[in-house]
Amino acid sequence: MDQQGRPVSRRTVIRAGTGLAVAGLAGAALAGRREPDPARARLAADAKPSGLTLQQQAGQRVICSYAGLTPPSSLLDQIKAGEAAGVIFITGNIASEAQIIGVIRQLAEASEASPVQVPLLLMTDQEGGEVRRLPGAPALSEKQIGASKDYQAAAAQGGTGAGDNLAGVGMNTDLAPVLDVYRKPGDFDDQYQRSYSMTASVVEQCGQACINAMQTCGVVPTAKHFPGLGAATASQDTDTEPVTLNVPLATLRSVDELPYHGAIAAGVPMIMVSWAVYPALDAKYPAGLSSAVVQGELRGHLGYQGVTITDALEAGALRAFGTTQQRAVAAAAAGMDLIMCAAGDPTQNADAVSGLAAALQSGQLNAGDFAASVQRVTALRGNL
Repeated sequence: MDQQGRPVSRRTVIRAGTGLAVAGLAGAALAGRREPDPARARLAADAKPSGLTLQQQAGQRVICSYAGLTPPSSLLDQIKAGEAAGVIFITGNIASEAQIIGVIRQLAEASEASPVQVPLLLMTDQEGGEVRRLPGAPALSEKQIGASKDYQAAAAQGGTGAGDNLAGVGMNTDLAPVLDVYRKPGDFDDQYQRSYSMTASVVEQCGQACINAMQTCGVVPTAKHFPGLGAATASQDTDTEPVTLNVPLATLRSVDELPYHGAIAAGVPMIMVSWAVYPALDAKYPAGLSSAVVQGELRGHLGYQGVTITDALEAGALRAFGTTQQRAVAAAAAGMDLIMCAAGDPTQNADAVSGLAAALQSGQLNAGDFAASVQRVTALRGNL
C-alpha cells in the first residue's frame, strides 16, 4: 500500500535512487559472496516433510510480504513457527542500506528459531535500469544490455552487479532476468526496457550469461515470465487485469520459449510462470494455474526440474479464480512449487498457508506431489 492506502503493484517501477538515502550498495557486496555449504545441502536433502506439521509443510511453499519499513510481529511469528519459505521485499520496504540490513537480520533471527533449519529465500526485483528495488548495479536495463556490442559480456556484468548488490545487504534471490522476447517498441516489456531483444537468440544468450554470473555471487536467479510475455501490448498487464496472448504454439516454442533452453542449460534454479492465458497451451487457465503449462510444457516438453514460483497471487489476472486460499491451492495443483504473496498483507500470507494445509489434509492436493515440491524448495534453500 502507498501512503494514501492504495494498493501498489509489484511491478511499480523503482527508478535508481528514488526514496533512498544510500546509493552504491553494490560496492559493499563482495563480502557477500560465499560457496554453497555441503553440510547444509545434505541437511536439506535429508529433510522429510513427514517431520513437519501440515501448516509447516504448507509454509514451505509460501513467499510472504509485508507493508512499510518494519516486518510485523505476525510475519516474524509465522517464520519462527516454520510456516514461511521466504520473503519478497516490495515497494515501501526499503529506505536505506542500514535499515534493510537490520530488517534482514530480524528475519534471520526469526528463521533461526524455526524448526526448518535452512535459510529463508529473501528476494526482490533487481532487473536493472529503471526496474530496481536497490540503487546501484545493474545500472543498464536489459534492453541496453541487449543492444551492446558485446551483449553477452554486458549481461554477465549485469548478473554479477545484481548478485553482488543483493548479497551485500543479505538478500539471496533475484526475480530476474526477464526472458521475454518483446515484439514491438513500447509494448509491455519494452516500455520499461525490460527485455533484452526482439531476437530470441539474443535473449537466450544474454539470459544464460546473466544466470551464470549471478550464481557465482551466491544469489539465486529467476527466469521469468514463462512461457513469455513478449507478445503483450503496453496495456496488457497481468498485475491489473486478465491477459490472453493468442500466440501460435509453433511461435511460443520457437520464439518465446527459446531463451528457456539456455536458462535451463545454465542450471537456473527457479522459473517464474506468468499469469497470462495462452490458448495454444490452455484456453481456460492462466499459465501458473495450468498443469498443461507447468507440468506439460515446462517440465515435460522443456525438461525443467528446478523450482517453479508464481507471479504475485493478488494479481488482477486472477480475479475470476476465487480467494487467496483458492488461488494458492489451484497454483499448487497445477504444479507450482512456491506461491508468492506480494500484497504486503499478513492476512494474505496466513491465508495461503492455511489454504494449502487444508487442501493437503483433505486430499485435494496429492501428498506425494506436495512432498516433492517441499523437497525441491528445501534443497534450493539448503544451497544458499
